[in-house]
Amino acid sequence: MKMKARPFLSSMLVLFFFLGCSKDSLDTYDPSALIDKSANLKGIGASAHDILSNDKYDKLHFEIAHVAGFRPSAEALAGFEDFLRTRTFKAEIEFIFIPLSSPNKETLTLKDVDALEKANRSVYTQGKTLGFYIYFTDALADTDKKDENLVTLGAVYRNTSMVIYGSSIRKLVRGSSSIGISELENATLNHEFGHLLGLVNLGTTPIDPDHEGIKTEDGKTVGNNHCNAAGCLMRAELQFGNSVLKSMETNRSKGMAALPQLDSHCLLDLRANGGR
Repeated sequence: MKMKARPFLSSMLVLFFFLGCSKDSLDTYDPSALIDKSANLKGIGASAHDILSNDKYDKLHFEIAHVAGFRPSAEALAGFEDFLRTRTFKAEIEFIFIPLSSPNKETLTLKDVDALEKANRSVYTQGKTLGFYIYFTDALADTDKKDENLVTLGAVYRNTSMVIYGSSIRKLVRGSSSIGISELENATLNHEFGHLLGLVNLGTTPIDPDHEGIKTEDGKTVGNNHCNAAGCLMRAELQFGNSVLKSMETNRSKGMAALPQLDSHCLLDLRANGGR
C-alpha cells in the first residue's frame, strides 16, 4: 500500500492487469465481457479470510504484469511464495508473467494504474481459484516526495490488485552494499500483500487494537493501517524506501534475516481470521 491502505487509494505498494479486444463491429464477440469480475472489485482487505483459509478457495493465481527490464526476480517470488504458504492454508499457488509496454510516463497515479489494469488484466477469481494482479512498472508513484527523500515502493488499491514501483526499488539498492533488488522486492511484496490479508485493521479485525499506528488527519487522530511494533513487516516506513532499506541493512549487520517479519500481534490477527 504506498503502504497505507484504503478501499481504493491504498497504502504502499499496487499492480495492474491488461486485456485486449478488437472492435470490428458492434456485434464483435468479446470474451472478456463474459467474465464475472465482481469478486475482484472489492475494497482492500475484503478478501482476507478467503485468502487465508480454504473455506471457499483453495488456489491462488497471480498474474505478474511487468514492463521490460522490471520482471521480478525468481528469488523475490520464491520468498513471496514462502510467505504465502507460511501464512495461508493454500497448497496451490501459480504465477504467470505478461510483458507490457512502458506507459511512457515519469509518474503514475493510482487511477492511471487502475486504467492499465482494466485494459490488460486477464486473471480473475473463478471457481475455487482466487485471481490476483501485480503490476511491476518503470514509472514512479505520483505521491513521491523528493524534497523529503521519500519514495513509494508499492501500493494496493483493491482486494486483489497491487502495483510495485520497480524504478524506485532499483534506485534505492544502488546505494546499499548489503541489500539487493530481490530482497527489497520481496519485502515490498510481503508488506503490500499483508494489507490484502487485512493488516492492519483493513479487513482482519485486530485482537489488540492498540497495535495500530496513528496519524493526524484534519486535526483528528486516526489509525494509519500500519503496525506500531518495532521491526514489524507492517510498519508504516515500509511504504517509503529509505526507512525500510536502513532497517534491512541494520538487521543484516546484526546477523539477522534482512527481511522484516510480522510481529506477534499481526500473527495473532491472521490466525484469528483463518490463517496459519
